[in-house]
Amino acid sequence: MELIDINSLIRQSSQTPDHGERIAFISRWFLNRPYKANTLIGGIDRAELLVANLEELDCFTFLDYVEALRLSSAPEDFTGNLKRVRYKGGEVSFVARNHFFTDWIGQERGLVKDLTELVGGGAAVKEMKRLNQKADGSLFIPGILTRDREICYIPSDALEQGVLGRLSTGDYAGIYTPSEGLDVSHVGIIVREGSGIIFRHASRDKGRVVDDDLCSYMKEKPGLLILRPITPRSPSAPQHSS
Repeated sequence: MELIDINSLIRQSSQTPDHGERIAFISRWFLNRPYKANTLIGGIDRAELLVANLEELDCFTFLDYVEALRLSSAPEDFTGNLKRVRYKGGEVSFVARNHFFTDWIGQERGLVKDLTELVGGGAAVKEMKRLNQKADGSLFIPGILTRDREICYIPSDALEQGVLGRLSTGDYAGIYTPSEGLDVSHVGIIVREGSGIIFRHASRDKGRVVDDDLCSYMKEKPGLLILRPITPRSPSAPQHSS
C-alpha cells in the first residue's frame, strides 16, 4: 500500500472549498489503512508526545488526522492544526487531550458545531452524563477530571424518519452509548454517495478503515451524534495562566 503523501493530499484537497467534500476527499485516502489502537504516546505519569501516524489508525485518530488536514492550506500547517484539533488550547499534554468526542464541541476557536438536535428534529433525545466516571465510581481515564455534560443523540429507529435527508457529507458522527461515563462508543464520517449514505470509519472488527452502509451499520446501535465542520475562527495567541 502506497504511503500517504501529506504534501500531495493537502495540495489536491485545497482545491475543494466545500468543507464536507474536502473531508470526503481526504478521508478516502485512508481507506484500507490498518486499524491500530493506542498509537498515542502519553499518560498522567508519562510525557505526552505529538504523534502523527497516518498509516495506522483507530477511530478517534482517524478523525484527528482528517480534521487537521481539512484545516491545512499548506503542509507546514498540519502539525499546528493537529495540536489544535487533538488538544485544548493546542497544549500537547495528556490532561489537555480531547478524550471524548463531545470535547470537540467546546473547542476554543470552534472547529465543529453540534447539529444533532437540528438534524434529529423532534426525535432528538438529551441525557445528562458524568463523563469519565464508571457506574462503580471509578474512572475510565485516571488523572482526568469528570465532567457533567448534556449529551444529545438521535435514536437509531428515527433515522429513516426524515433524519437521513438532513445529514451532510463530511459530518462527523458518533455512535451514542448508554454506558455511564461515556458519550460515544465509536466515531466516523458521513459520506453521501448517490442515493446512499456511507459511514466511513476505522473499524476494529474489520481491522482497517472501511465504508459501511449507514443504515445497516446502525441496526442494533442506540443512536447517533452529529458534529458538522465549520469555518474556524482565526487562531489567537495562547493564553497562559500566571
